[in-house]
Amino acid sequence: MASRNFLCFHHGKLILPFTTTKFIPSSKRPLKNLSFSSISCSLNTPQPTIEPKSQLGSPPNVIKILEERGLIESVTYENLRLACSDQTAGPLKVYCGFDPTAESLHLGNLLGLIVLSWFQRCGHKAVALIGGATGRIGDPSGKSQERPELDLISLEKNIVGIMDTINKILSKNANLGSQENSNFVILNNYDWWKEVRLLDFLKQVGRYARVGSMMSKESVKKRLESEQGMSYTEFTYQLLQGYDFLYLFKNENVSVQIGGSDQWGNITAGTELIRKILQAEGAYGLTFPLLLKSDGTKFGKSEDGAIWLSPSMLSPYKFYQYFFSVPDADVVRFLKILTFLSMEEINELESAMTRPGYVPNTAQQRLAEEVTRFVHGADGLNEALKATEALRPGSETKLDWKTIEGIAEDVPSCSLPYNQVVNLSIVDLSVCSGLVESKSAARRLLKQGGLYLNNNRVDNESKRIEAEDIVDGKVLLLSAGKKNKVVVRLS
Repeated sequence: MASRNFLCFHHGKLILPFTTTKFIPSSKRPLKNLSFSSISCSLNTPQPTIEPKSQLGSPPNVIKILEERGLIESVTYENLRLACSDQTAGPLKVYCGFDPTAESLHLGNLLGLIVLSWFQRCGHKAVALIGGATGRIGDPSGKSQERPELDLISLEKNIVGIMDTINKILSKNANLGSQENSNFVILNNYDWWKEVRLLDFLKQVGRYARVGSMMSKESVKKRLESEQGMSYTEFTYQLLQGYDFLYLFKNENVSVQIGGSDQWGNITAGTELIRKILQAEGAYGLTFPLLLKSDGTKFGKSEDGAIWLSPSMLSPYKFYQYFFSVPDADVVRFLKILTFLSMEEINELESAMTRPGYVPNTAQQRLAEEVTRFVHGADGLNEALKATEALRPGSETKLDWKTIEGIAEDVPSCSLPYNQVVNLSIVDLSVCSGLVESKSAARRLLKQGGLYLNNNRVDNESKRIEAEDIVDGKVLLLSAGKKNKVVVRLS
């Protein structure tokens, strides 16, 4: 894990780390010893999904792949396609920013990691930029009001959590497309912003920013038309993100910035600063569509809130279940944009959905498996599959205490004294645990064949809880039908 000194305040009086002298191509510039807090990783983690291949053995064109899968909304310059195939220029460095507004990334951030991964798999290098500085401001893009200010303790906690998630995900692609030891790095923009003085910034960046152009950005116009308006702090965010791109372009040879379609204004602010200040070409921006369902609503929210990528905030089991429940109308598109399956395999899954004998949710199961493996690894997927199978009413899989506790945070639970539960009727337990509201409802459920104890259907109304029913002497699992469950902990 990276050094955590990026949250210390420094009151240095250094000039901004760039000048307006003529730009020198990266191939002719001497390398500099940088002191960024960063993570650089190289792991040979097996990747079960299909890798892109080129007929001539050279890396495939990542832009072509992204277009085919519906992962491109806009690009700043069409010659990015040529740059991605230029073998003489070497691999591109591509970055995506992640502001630490929460302790975990969520499903809305997943597309950024997917696109970075495609660049890695096609032989390029990924840079994940944590907004240790910009996170203190808050990006107004897509927001109806200003983000609440984060205290430094929360900010540091968020940074550590997000860096850990990104490291685990991007390390799966290490060495897949690059001959070198590492094809990704994680940086924190507070490492360069902590030394910047306001007067220097206004002199060396602000003078190149046109207010009319800044106000024409879609994110700004929407906020200015709202009742809340926009603060000056938020208004300057696009310059901060734009300067990040300039700094990375000059000091890290990063030539491509990617982001969601709502980031277009911030990305083009960076390409404009590079063109005006460094008088350089070769900086590109690429945006991908926002993750929406076929009805136009945002994909990534559940009844309980955001779909988090960190297992500490959302279990792999519940993450898996969210993708397993995707409607048929969305599943093929999500297979294209959220997995690395070949288009041939995806087309076959789509074709199978229309043929007689198709088992419902087969495509959804494949989607859930692939995305869960990508985010949580093989261990997380195995945990989700085991819990899914074990918690299916009527399942022959033997339940154990660990499996039940693994879903305890995702379903209602209660604690009851051991002596009170032993010899208690199943009808009374169903009521006092909160599974059903009344004894009559419990009896009706039982007669309909929908009441389960530890996944076994209860057919006898006179059934009483025995010591042998209590899993590992600690818990019981009650189910009303397939979905409604209650975990009963014995104390």
